[in-house]
Amino acid sequence: MKKIETSALIGLGALGILFGRKMPGVKVIADAGRIARYSAQPVVCNGEECHFDYVTPEQGQPVDLLLVAVKATVLEQAIRDMKKFIGPDTIILSVLSGKWLWPTISVLAAYLCCQLRRWVALLVIAMVPGIDWLQPAVEMVVTLPLLAVLLRYVAPAARSFARYPRSMQLLFGVVPLAGYLFDYVTRIYTDLLAQGNQAAVEFMPFVCSVAYIVFVLRVSAEERTRGQLEQTRNNLKLQVGQAVREIEALRTSQQQTRAYRHDLRHHLQYISACIENGRGEQAQEYIQSICSEIEASKVTTYCENEAANLIFSSFAGRAESCGVPLNIQAHIPQLISVAETDLCVLLSNALENALRACRRMKAENGPAYIEVTAREKNGHLFLQFVNPCPEGIQFENGLPVTHAEGHGIGVRSICAIVEKYKGLSDFSVQDGRFILRVSL
Repeated sequence: MKKIETSALIGLGALGILFGRKMPGVKVIADAGRIARYSAQPVVCNGEECHFDYVTPEQGQPVDLLLVAVKATVLEQAIRDMKKFIGPDTIILSVLSGKWLWPTISVLAAYLCCQLRRWVALLVIAMVPGIDWLQPAVEMVVTLPLLAVLLRYVAPAARSFARYPRSMQLLFGVVPLAGYLFDYVTRIYTDLLAQGNQAAVEFMPFVCSVAYIVFVLRVSAEERTRGQLEQTRNNLKLQVGQAVREIEALRTSQQQTRAYRHDLRHHLQYISACIENGRGEQAQEYIQSICSEIEASKVTTYCENEAANLIFSSFAGRAESCGVPLNIQAHIPQLISVAETDLCVLLSNALENALRACRRMKAENGPAYIEVTAREKNGHLFLQFVNPCPEGIQFENGLPVTHAEGHGIGVRSICAIVEKYKGLSDFSVQDGRFILRVSL
């Protein structure tokens, strides 16, 4: 082996400094800007300044040893920079990052791609038999064009797999690994393939088929999960939007009520003028119209929390119009640990489901009522919703199951909020009553 007399290093990071300071006479490859920066402020390793000899890529001369210590993101530029430092006998060493899986898969994939030139050569000699030197010659000719095509079109797509989870990377590496093992077992260590062994001949198609099926199933499962998450996210956005619009409408009504109270003096002056001018019926109609508008926008105070009052008031009006008694016992302060929008979504969905169940019960001449208990204690919010329910409610994983189109969104929204706050929820049926308990 030739004695190493000259060396160069590209990449002056932590690993580059660690190895470079042990290499006598090493030349550090860097552009002019980096050289100026390194010269002005020397690099430090373990509290000691390290002084290197720097050289630009344009000043390169072939060396005996070239150490590559750059990140994968700048590897292409590093290859261009160290071009002049590589000679016919240059030893190139790469410092790996400690991540073994993807570098291993990359090497196996590169080995698999080397088979392309072999098959192109076999195709040529099949058409022109009897020439012994033709196969190696064809392999040499097609190597560079194939490499250019792979680097241009395949390498960027394959490189993107490095950002995937380890399970996806393993799926990507199944076929290259199988190809590597198959090639060595059947061609180098044995002659099974040359003998025409049926198991050896059919091995790679079998591996490719299994890998393809597993890959398709995995991608399909991930796409299905992604679709469900996207649907849930859209449903939650719709629920939040609905709750926000409902709150804003109730706030507008409340502001109108305050405006009526503020303008009470003007209303009284008008009524007084009507009475003085003998227009008693007109005054009476005016009074009734004001009372109707104020009553329609009235917000009943159930607790100190404004958002909860608005939701409770809204559903109280809806329940009254449906003939469903709504009993609310709430003790929720204004400041709680639950966000206003989340509280609105939680209350709206629970009350909406209860009101829907009561409508079905009334249609079947059954009992219909809703009982709500809400309180806050020691920073935790406790909610309970009770309503009658028909028999035969099915549960799956502790959650009520419905097959009606558009239903079930409310339950998923409630569970999503409970999970967000790492709380607890319980859905149950007791003595013909559906009970929902939530702790946040």
